[in-house]
Order: sequence, then structure tokens, then C-alpha cells
Amino acid sequence: MLSLTATTLKPSILSLFTQPKPNGLSPHPITRPVNPSPFTVSANLIPASNRQAPAKQNLYQPFRPPPSPIPPKFRSLDTAGKIEVLADRMGLWFEYAPLISSLYTEGFTPPTIEELTGISGVEQNCLIVGAQVRDSIVQSNAKPELVAAFETGGAELLYEIRRLSTVQRVAAAEYIVEHGFDTKGAHDLARAIKDYPHRRGDKGWEEFDYNLPGDCLSFMLYRKSREHRSPSELRTTLLEQALEVAVTEKAKKAVGRELHGYSDEERAKEEEVKIIRVPVVRLKFGEVAGASSVVVLPVCEAEEGVGKINEAPMEFESGGEFGVVEAEKEWRRWVVLPGWDPVVAVRRGGVAVSFRDDRKVLPWNGKEEAIMVVMDREKKTVEAEDGYYLVVTGDGMKLERGSVLKERGVEECLGMVVLVVRPPRDDDDEWQINDDEWD
Repeated sequence: MLSLTATTLKPSILSLFTQPKPNGLSPHPITRPVNPSPFTVSANLIPASNRQAPAKQNLYQPFRPPPSPIPPKFRSLDTAGKIEVLADRMGLWFEYAPLISSLYTEGFTPPTIEELTGISGVEQNCLIVGAQVRDSIVQSNAKPELVAAFETGGAELLYEIRRLSTVQRVAAAEYIVEHGFDTKGAHDLARAIKDYPHRRGDKGWEEFDYNLPGDCLSFMLYRKSREHRSPSELRTTLLEQALEVAVTEKAKKAVGRELHGYSDEERAKEEEVKIIRVPVVRLKFGEVAGASSVVVLPVCEAEEGVGKINEAPMEFESGGEFGVVEAEKEWRRWVVLPGWDPVVAVRRGGVAVSFRDDRKVLPWNGKEEAIMVVMDREKKTVEAEDGYYLVVTGDGMKLERGSVLKERGVEECLGMVVLVVRPPRDDDDEWQINDDEWD
């Protein structure tokens, strides 16, 4: 490496050529000196040991094929050896199942393999898929005893749960082993688990637990029973089966009510729900945009507490040619609703309280979804026995009937509920599972 130094001209040499002439005119400065001194250049060689070479980057990454699904003891086999292993069923089923896929890549067809090994095309597919499902269960760190249950057989059972996620596969496999299901039982269980989310909104759906295979199977039987007239032997049989496999208490009670009818307490509560005087509406997509009139309300979240509800503006109205809304104080969150009569009737003190789960708020069965409760804070006194009021309990805010509050001696509340609004929901029939997918 070279080091260069240069010696520049002294200022006194340049000044000789920039002196003014006698006539007073300033001459143009001469920027290039006459007979300039030569530049002095020196070069020093820096030893290579002092230089820091840039780190070399290995941009070439060799191709690394994915690990072979074939067990190590079978990887050295030639085509004839693979065929011999399959024909004699040498080893465990999930060990020789990958050999079938290996023969496919070599150009063999299912009929040819069936002719050479005696394994039918249907069984070939079952072995390949079953082995893949088993591998996913092993990789999910499932219990060793669960994996051991499918060592000597069970490819046809694992094949039936192929459409489930890994977590669902583990839960379904445990349920299959625990209850000794055959192929049809595994098929029905997988279908029940896969179908459950798409039945949201059906009667009794919220009473069953989606995370438990037994509850999913129970709901499928419960739903099928409602397709038959009551009373009938087939309907009773399906309900008895649903009650037998149900896991949670809520699911058992729902099936029991359908099988044996309501108890006196449940019947009284059901009659109370039928005479609810609070409108419950579901907002539709585009309904606000198409409404001839709208109402703007301040919004509070239930988690913010009672203090935030009391702080919300009491007076707000729209006026002028453009219907500009003016409130007595600033507020961060507002909601626009269609001009429904119960909402329009609230002239002063209206507020919308949002809840994340209606099951914790409503005195009747919820749908496990968010709701917005519109109430009139001007009517805090409990007067109407058939009306509903928003009150604070040990478990948070809830809707309570006026007659119930009077029995408890409660005279004041947060306000009288005038409307319960559910969010818009797009019910698409295409979400329903086609029966052909399970054949």
C-alpha cells in the first residue's frame, strides 16, 4: 500500500504575479506560476501483515434435500428390496408406508404395486396418509402412550382425522383410543370437529365446547336429533347418544332439556325470556349508510368502569344544514346507529356501552359475541318491572329485570336499557361443508 505526500507552492511566489499595474487597473490574477517548484512525492510500503482483509462471504449455499421419510434401515434398498419389504409386510406399518411413495417416484403405478405386493390402491393411500398424520402427532410432542397405541395398526383411523389441525389430531386421537372407536366412529368424530365452527347460530351451539372432541360429537348428534319429529324412537336414540358422549355440564344440560324437557326453574326462566321488552337487533352491513336518519351516541367500554359512563356527555344534538353534532364536552369515541324509535326517544343522557362477550351481560343465553347496550341515564330509578336495567354486580355490569331488582331492594341503577345491538355478521352458506368432501 502506497502513502503519498505533496508539497504545494508558497503564497509569496503567487503574490509576484498579482501586483496591480501602474495605471490603477487590476490585472487578472495569474493562477499558474512560472517555473513552479516540482512536487515532492514519497511512497512508503506498508507490510501486508498490517492490512485487514475484508471478511469473505460464502454466497454459495449447497442444496440440502429434505430428510427422507424412509427409515434408515430401508434407505439402502433397491427397487426389488422395497417391493419385497412391502409384499412381506416387514417391519411396522408406518416404517414401510413411505416405500410406497418412493415407488411412485420411480414410475410405479398403484395397480402395479398392488399386483407386486398385494396392497390395494385404497390401502396404499391409507398407509401413506396415516403415516403422515402419525408423524405430525409425534412432532407435536404427544404422550408416548398415545403414539404407541398406533404402532401395530391404526392407519385407517389416522386417515380419518387427516383434515384436522395438528392440535385437533392429537385430541381426536386420544378420544379415539380412549373410547375404542372403529373407522366409522373416527370418521364421525372428525366430521363433528370440522363442522362445529360452521354451525354457529344453530340452536344450542353455544352450550358445547369446541375444544373438546366429546362435546363436538355430542352437538352433532344433538343437531341430528332435531331433524326428526318428536317423539320418535330415532330422535330419542340420538339424544341418548349425545348425552352419553357430552363432557361439559352445559352440554349435558342442553341435551337433557331436549330429551326430558325443561325443569320448573328452567321453564320459568324460558317464559321470562319470551316476554322481554328490550329490543335486540343485529346491525346489517350498509344499514347505517342507507338509513333515512341516524343517531350519534357517545360510547364507553364496560372495562372502563362506572366513572367513565358517568363522564360521558349528557347533551348532544345535531343541527344546521349539514346536521353537525354538537356536544357539551369533548369525547373520544362515538357510534352512529340508524334512527330506530327506541334510540330516537332518548333525548338526553343516552350512551352506548360496549361489551366483548354477551354471555357475561345478558340474563338469557348469549351467542359469545360482542354487543352494544344503549341505555337512558335519565331513568336511573327502577320503576318498570318488565323493563331491564344496567347494574353493577360482583362479576361486572349486567342486565337485570326490574322485578328482580325490586325483590332485592335495588332502587337505582346506571340507567334503563332501551336497545341491545349485535354486530353485523356475514352468514355465507358456502362455509357449510359438502358431504362429498368426506367420501
